[in-house]
Amino acid sequence: MSRNAEHNVRPTAKSGGPKRPHNGWRTFRRVLFIIVAIGVLGILFGAGLFFFYAQSAPKISQSALSSDASTRVYDANGTVISRLGAQNRSYVKTKNIPDALKQAVVSTEDRRFYKNNGVDPIRIFGAALANVTGSSLGMQGGSTLTQQLVKLSVFSTAASDRTLKRKAQEAWLALKVDHNYSKDQILEYYINKVYMGNGVYGMQTAAQYYYGKSLKNLDLSQLAMLAGMPQSPTNYDPTTYPALAKKRRDLVLDAMAKNNAITTAQAAQAKATSVKAGLATTHKSTAIASAKTTKVIDAYLKQVYAELKAKGYNTTTGGLKVYTNLDMGAQQKLYDIVNGSSYVNFPSSKFQVGSTIVDPNNGKVVAMIGGRKTGNVTFGLNRAVQTDRSSASTAKPLMDYGPAIEYLKYPTYEPVKDTAFTYPGTTKNLYDWDRQYQGTITMRKALYESRNIPAIRTLQNVGIKKATDFLDGLGMSFEKTLTLQNGIGLYISTEQEAAAYAAFANGGTYYKPYLVSKVVTQDGKAHNYASTGKQAMSAATAFMLTDMMKDVMTNENGSGRSAAISGLYQAGKTGTDSYPDDYADKVPDGATMDSWFTGYTKNYAVSVWTGYDKQFQTGHYVSETQTTIAQEIYKYEMSYLATKSTNTNWTKPSTVTETSQNGKTEYYVTGHPGTVSDTTSTSQYGSTNTTSSSAYSSNGQVTTNSSSSYRTESSTTSQSSASKESSSTEQTTGGNNGNDGNNDTNSGSSSTNTSSATTTKDKANNDK
Repeated sequence: MSRNAEHNVRPTAKSGGPKRPHNGWRTFRRVLFIIVAIGVLGILFGAGLFFFYAQSAPKISQSALSSDASTRVYDANGTVISRLGAQNRSYVKTKNIPDALKQAVVSTEDRRFYKNNGVDPIRIFGAALANVTGSSLGMQGGSTLTQQLVKLSVFSTAASDRTLKRKAQEAWLALKVDHNYSKDQILEYYINKVYMGNGVYGMQTAAQYYYGKSLKNLDLSQLAMLAGMPQSPTNYDPTTYPALAKKRRDLVLDAMAKNNAITTAQAAQAKATSVKAGLATTHKSTAIASAKTTKVIDAYLKQVYAELKAKGYNTTTGGLKVYTNLDMGAQQKLYDIVNGSSYVNFPSSKFQVGSTIVDPNNGKVVAMIGGRKTGNVTFGLNRAVQTDRSSASTAKPLMDYGPAIEYLKYPTYEPVKDTAFTYPGTTKNLYDWDRQYQGTITMRKALYESRNIPAIRTLQNVGIKKATDFLDGLGMSFEKTLTLQNGIGLYISTEQEAAAYAAFANGGTYYKPYLVSKVVTQDGKAHNYASTGKQAMSAATAFMLTDMMKDVMTNENGSGRSAAISGLYQAGKTGTDSYPDDYADKVPDGATMDSWFTGYTKNYAVSVWTGYDKQFQTGHYVSETQTTIAQEIYKYEMSYLATKSTNTNWTKPSTVTETSQNGKTEYYVTGHPGTVSDTTSTSQYGSTNTTSSSAYSSNGQVTTNSSSSYRTESSTTSQSSASKESSSTEQTTGGNNGNDGNNDTNSGSSSTNTSSATTTKDKANNDK
């Protein structure tokens, strides 16, 4: 071996060379250092973030801590009209709060309440970790009793507000509250603030509501029951859910025993007591508003509640200020009309009404009535928003004639056929109230007299898809595919229909109807709401429909003459729904299931439904003379509304051209005249006149029809508008239902002869 080789030989352990430090120990120290550094940085970052959030925390006052957390509701003028879940709260001072109740609350909500300073660091860390990881754990039940009080006093309880920022601010304010108030004061505020179900706030009020006694007169079992309710007052209601209530009460008693507040023997004795023991059989009213006021606004408030819930607000514990679009004058008037005897002669107390009033210029729901003669029911059935009754012929402007003008450019004088008709692919015939046919008439006449067959033939030309698109633009969607029969009846609510007709009133813009305009949460944040309008149809379509629907009330043969108001510029449409064939012989001639009227000015759109809840019960039909009740309700309400606004007529848009046809002013979409030449000397179509006419067909091309047979209008002049209307929305299967691919009115098995209808057992879809 060379000297250099010997020199390069490394010493081994056996050779006794020097030892180097172990690599594992060095790695451990490095990892430990990194962990400590990250921990320190995390603490510093967390502390910095905490104080950053704390700086923007809202102020908290004694009045905020001691006030109730009910939701105040305001009308459009800023006047408090109600409180959702409100009560005449009985405030109890700490000296009158039983020690057993204090111990029950502490043992259940915060065992370390008397030892902590308002926050529990372990809980805060757990909540923060859960928030960072996206877990739902930690945000629920992670607060001390003081933090819960803070949350109920100044913060929104919406799920979207359960953030790390809110949690930090809550903890900061809890520290301040604990510093400024004694433990007994904090307990007092909490016990008086918590929501206890059934519109009750505070445990003293709850004692009176559930047991008819003051807190000081309750036994241990009852106090434990009350102490356990705030976590879920609805589920732990001993009257409604006794099994769940007992389980919760027993958990409270066990917690008290574990916290040495009571003995195990006392807990066992209290658990042996029935959870229903001592419950009051009747409950003292907790409403802050008068019973009369509550009845007047009941349906409106119920819808406000639904709207708030849809937006994620908790109205029972939120302490919200809710500003609505309610016009109390319009609401009171509507209530008086349908519940009094000075305006309308109702046949019975069971005859029902649903109505909605919308501002066409913004979609604001200014009034709503959900029924009449409802007794003391709170938040009862709101018939104004129900969609289980047919709208009958009020659907014609929405599904038939509106789309015809919008897509096919029909003029107001478009010739339409009122001739014998069988639904394609079926043996079902379609009739009008008189079971007569008028031959070829104008679209205007077909609308104001509410003839069914021309409406369905028009829908055939439009096509179901186009008609559905038009309805969609007006905020209406349907689970099932619509058919031709829906052209004379849609299952929609008065709220939907008022909003849809409002688009006719304002020139074609649809606004989704809404009741709540602003919500102010407990932390002072204001959330404003408004409906963004979207163009649902052209200004030409809206104007021409409006002009035709004016005749519904002003023409001597109009179906809505009972809704006419002298001198007022208004438009509208009637609708009645007849009984099915197999039931028609059980009711008098002319009786219907539903009667509607929806009308509007430039300032208000009003939709009214009338009928019975159980329309197939003996005697629960709308008679011939009663079909005008919906029109009368509209007339009285709109007469009142007219005094609150200007009476302005609609202005013809530049996209519409005026013309004269048969001595009457008519309109067409500019560039699409579809003129009709009439050789008669009278101002109306005479009987069996031979004319030459041209009109735009469904594909937009000019077509020529010769020798069209016209029948006299005067045949119905003597008829009253009281009962000549009803339309069927009976569903049938199979056949051509008006799909866009087939625009021929005479296709399928539909007939075009002009003979009078023979007497059959088919439903006579009467609508005038």
